Amino acid sequence: MHVRRLDPILVDRIAAGEVVERPAAAVKELVENAVDAGATSIEIAVEAGGRRLIRIVDDGRGMTPEDLELAVERHATSKLPDGDLFSINTLGFRGEALPSIGAVARLSIVTRTAEAETGSSIVVEAGVKGPVRPAPAPKGTRVEVTDLFAATPARLKFLKSDRSEAQAVAEIVKRLAIAHPTIRFTLSGEHITAFTYPPEERGEHGFLRRLSRVLGAEFHENAMSIGVEREGVRLTGFASLPTYHRGTGTSIHFVVNGRPVRDKLLLGAVRGAYADVMASDRHPVLAIMIDLDPRAVDVNVHPAKTEVRFRDPAFVRGFVVGALKEAITRYAFRASSTGGTRTLESLRPQGAMPLRPAYPHRTHAIRPTSAFANWQSPLDAQERSYASGLAERQGSLSDLAAPSADSRASLHDAEPETDEAPLGAARAQLHGTYIVAQTLDGIVIVDQHAAHERLVYERLKRERAASGIGRQLLLIPEVVDLDPVDADRVLAEASALESLGLVVEPFGHGALLVREVPSALASGRIKALVQDVADALAEWGQGASNPLEERLDAVLSRMSCHGSIRAGRRMRPEEMNALLREMEATPLSGQCNHGRPTYVELKLTDIERLFGRR
Repeated sequence: MHVRRLDPILVDRIAAGEVVERPAAAVKELVENAVDAGATSIEIAVEAGGRRLIRIVDDGRGMTPEDLELAVERHATSKLPDGDLFSINTLGFRGEALPSIGAVARLSIVTRTAEAETGSSIVVEAGVKGPVRPAPAPKGTRVEVTDLFAATPARLKFLKSDRSEAQAVAEIVKRLAIAHPTIRFTLSGEHITAFTYPPEERGEHGFLRRLSRVLGAEFHENAMSIGVEREGVRLTGFASLPTYHRGTGTSIHFVVNGRPVRDKLLLGAVRGAYADVMASDRHPVLAIMIDLDPRAVDVNVHPAKTEVRFRDPAFVRGFVVGALKEAITRYAFRASSTGGTRTLESLRPQGAMPLRPAYPHRTHAIRPTSAFANWQSPLDAQERSYASGLAERQGSLSDLAAPSADSRASLHDAEPETDEAPLGAARAQLHGTYIVAQTLDGIVIVDQHAAHERLVYERLKRERAASGIGRQLLLIPEVVDLDPVDADRVLAEASALESLGLVVEPFGHGALLVREVPSALASGRIKALVQDVADALAEWGQGASNPLEERLDAVLSRMSCHGSIRAGRRMRPEEMNALLREMEATPLSGQCNHGRPTYVELKLTDIERLFGRR
């Protein structure tokens, strides 16, 4: 069989397979064209998930009849005036989108410039271009794509349901709306909750308002501001507190020179920055803009232009990790507002409940519901309605079960200055696990184990960074039996573990002899400590590519659990207040080593609303 040149229409259809893999990809290309045209308002409408209709209307610069005729030709573009692929300042630059879409659908374009008296239109159907005709049109461009993939019916089999495709379109529009907050975006259509994002002012405040509209109103109160610049690279944006997170990484947004990207390097940087304060199966919510010299980043490395390649990837990754870690440390004492909000929601009455049991011959204890069962779930920011008062009921208080709280802290009056502290003065300990403290304008509930675990962890890290972790020699060395593979893994890292205060030696097949342990963990269970260390080493992998410091921190995180106050231990008032004061002085005390909140705060005004006082 001889080599032959393919038909131009077939070439366009092959190219369309790379550029237009689904309706959302077509929407992305067309909206990017509108952004490049200087539009201040972009309206998107879809039908049947974009398969039947995609309509994009913008108020940009528009095109002349001559430009319109060339725009649907392959590799024709106005965005590379000097032909320099290494200095790209626009979202589009290849000139492939319009001819690729026209090759697999019916493409109709109506456009007019501000100087023209009338507009121009053109139709491309299944790769066949029609003539340019005059048409009435406002300033800007209107693009309609109908019967997508009608020219390649086999592609339709690979599309998902209309609802799924519509949701993919909405996700693309949201990412572009985050990248360009000064532009109005409107989306409507079937299987979509229509929305409009009004244009925001330039600057940090406008960007945060746009993020609150896209990511949820509660993001505003749980966001950390980021604004740093070094060696010509500028990072600006907002990232969530470690205790405010989601189950997937879809709420992680990076914008490189105005282009939304999903880059593995940047996603890895986020994971590294939050590794010390968030569980591995949780993901932060953030939107960060990276602005740098266009020559320092190659955007022509992916057919859909969703990935980029930095000239100095190690510097960019380190810069992102450092900026996020600095913000986490700066906002370290704050816990997310959603903890207190969810607690209040669980306390609001769902209906009138009689104080006397429904069956007089039986006595029931009123048991508390779990307020923290679904603390990971994102909250609905809209305040729900609730009853303005409680119905008065007759009943004997003797029908209620006796409280199980230890209220010894309230027997001692707190010092006035203690009440003014951020975490207030300890008033009680509940169920041997939770400390209740009173502040000037509310109450704070602290998980004593989670809080002390973070305090021990930070103390061990400080000791390691200063003069080394203090060690305590065991009077009688303890023998710990492990799986032979785990024992070999621990022995292979013996020198690194010694720097963490844990000294081990081989003691036969699958056995270790523990001679010294960190002073802060001397009262803990040594066997469980060594087993956790082995698990941490297995998780990170021997000889892993992660920096040594990150691997050591992972081991310390496991070790700190064994030196912390356990749930169920009764604490004296002075011990509870000492824990609160240490939390106030310790970075990152708002969350434990696994990313769970260490405390929730309830404002007095919210508590008063629960009882109809406000």
